[in-house]
Amino acid sequence: MENKHVYRLQGLSCANCAAKFEKNVKSIATVKDAEVNFGAAKLTVIGEASIAELEKAGAFDGITVIPETERKEQKAEPFWKKKTNVIAMISALFLLAGYVAAYTIGERHIATILLFTASIIIGGYHLLKTGINNLVRLQFDMNTLMTIAVIGAACIGEWKEGAVVVFLFAVSEALERYSMDTARRSIQRLMDIAPKKAIVLRDGKEYEVDVEDIVVGDTIIVKPGQKIAMDGIVLRGESSVNEAAITGESMPVAKTIGDEVYAGTLNAEGALEVRVTKRVEDTTIAKIIHLVEEAQAQRAPAQQFIDRFARYYTPAIMLIAFLLAIVPPLWLGGEWLTWIYRGLTVLVVGCPCALVISTPVAIVTAIGQATRQGVLIKGGAYLEEIGKLSAIAFDKTGTLTTGTPEVTDIYPFGGLDEKEVLKIAAAIEKQSEHPLASAILRKAEELQISFDSLQVSEFRAMTGKGAAACVNGTMYYIGKPSLFSDASIGEDVRAQITRAQKQGHTVMLLGDETKVLGMIAVSDQLRENAAFVLETLRNLGITQTIMLTGDHETTARAIASSLPLTDIRAELLPEEKLTAIQMLQQQSGRIAMVGDGVNDAPALAAANIGIAMGDIGTDVALETADVVLMGDDLGKLPYAIRLGRKTMRIIQQNIAIAFLLKVLALVLIIPGWLTLWMAIFADMGATLLVLLNSMRLLRLGAVSK
Repeated sequence: MENKHVYRLQGLSCANCAAKFEKNVKSIATVKDAEVNFGAAKLTVIGEASIAELEKAGAFDGITVIPETERKEQKAEPFWKKKTNVIAMISALFLLAGYVAAYTIGERHIATILLFTASIIIGGYHLLKTGINNLVRLQFDMNTLMTIAVIGAACIGEWKEGAVVVFLFAVSEALERYSMDTARRSIQRLMDIAPKKAIVLRDGKEYEVDVEDIVVGDTIIVKPGQKIAMDGIVLRGESSVNEAAITGESMPVAKTIGDEVYAGTLNAEGALEVRVTKRVEDTTIAKIIHLVEEAQAQRAPAQQFIDRFARYYTPAIMLIAFLLAIVPPLWLGGEWLTWIYRGLTVLVVGCPCALVISTPVAIVTAIGQATRQGVLIKGGAYLEEIGKLSAIAFDKTGTLTTGTPEVTDIYPFGGLDEKEVLKIAAAIEKQSEHPLASAILRKAEELQISFDSLQVSEFRAMTGKGAAACVNGTMYYIGKPSLFSDASIGEDVRAQITRAQKQGHTVMLLGDETKVLGMIAVSDQLRENAAFVLETLRNLGITQTIMLTGDHETTARAIASSLPLTDIRAELLPEEKLTAIQMLQQQSGRIAMVGDGVNDAPALAAANIGIAMGDIGTDVALETADVVLMGDDLGKLPYAIRLGRKTMRIIQQNIAIAFLLKVLALVLIIPGWLTLWMAIFADMGATLLVLLNSMRLLRLGAVSK
């Protein structure tokens, strides 16, 4: 088994720093492999390394390493107290003093130069150290560009410009760190949902213990107003539980003996005793956190393009700056100092900060926001893909319908009334575990029909047909019409069967050995918001909505009659659903498949996006699909599509902002209209615009009916 350790990182400031830190950790002799998740600020190490060794590997960026197992809450340090920000403020004070000196005793006075130099050294120590190391190793990134620009400015006597560049670069980096921290808080909020301790009942006594010390089979006590610490089954008590932390649905869910409860959900009113069924690292909330972190680490195609582009972009900027600095003086008679200054300005303008963060900050923000709304999206690629959909295929059972059959009609024959038919049927079906039997028992309970007084014996199940039992001395049969002989089914019964089946109902007959005594019609019920969701999707521009089901054609069309679907394909085996998805892809391009994550696995895998109706705690749904609608809420689907589209628009806007401001600044450099400090201010402005634009994703909320 691999020796795997997971750590949380504080102070990880940029994507380039994450890559460098990962490389440094991998170079530790006792480490076999390492991976840094920049979006989640998380380090995974295969092998052995001490905290001191890991922090030494990240010393260039002031990275603090905290073991994942230390669940103590990490309080966010105030922005103005962070070490890097304090240094920037001290640098700003020397810069301000330098400006005062420049106006009083002159820019070329030794005291003025010393003040600007102090500002550069204090504020830019970390930058210059990293940049010089990169230059020695021929590694080119934004630190390298800034270092050359600052040193170059000092060499040509532009001390004030160099100091302003250092200060504004520090401000830009602080804004970038702040934005990534804001985006990462979605994960931190998830991590803070579940309590760190719980009250455990052992040998009749209550003990408060850390959740890591709770084992499967322990009983925990959850008092009113407390959060549930572990996944489990209710042993005693009744209450309503708010599961909004996981599903995004604010309506509380009633819980009683035998019901499942989940870590991080809020117990509202009654005390509960819960038998723990999962270890802390296996709880539903723990799995969601892991999946969100993995999703935020995955690069969308747009981000992959930017990453590839950035490899060539930085060297290209350095070449352009070099040519601008030497070509005009050598061949066009230009002033050396003037054109060197403009070349340095190109380096500052070329800093790729805004471009590099244009995609990841939007992806991290969107995935975190989606999780809070009850939609689990497993990566930037899927977020981008869902925004491009033009067609969606739906499974019927459990997707467009509730997946729970309900008794809709009872027809008595042969002298019995409806209650008597249901009473005998329930007495027989109490012995069965079939879903249709459960529907009959639920109906009897709803109508408060008691059948305990009936004597039931000789029960036997007839696979694929129904069941039989002796009730109060008479043998009764219940099941499909084919269970009964043609002679025992009269014309009136047969007509009723035909009508019910055309309406999409499943028919069960009840009878004795000579005649049919009653008919029970059962059907799967449409989700309340199914029609609203499909109509909303059509308004969003989804041109095709298709039902794919294994049910009989008549049943499928009856269910679909009240839904705005564009196509219905019934009586499909799982492999035929797969073929249907492949054909629809050829016709429509991109298509999503919405299913329950189990029976529809082949079709979910074949579709461009597999979307699972994920009842919380359903491991299969969490593992198989690209997108999971938590809490089985179909109403989250239009939200996911709107989020995908808005994210892609924002990424495109971010890239456009970053590029256009760079191009504009480069154009202004040639005639000398742009100074060094204006260049860094333009870069900082682009970064700030990209961050603020990405934060707009936090305003998109789910709307369901």
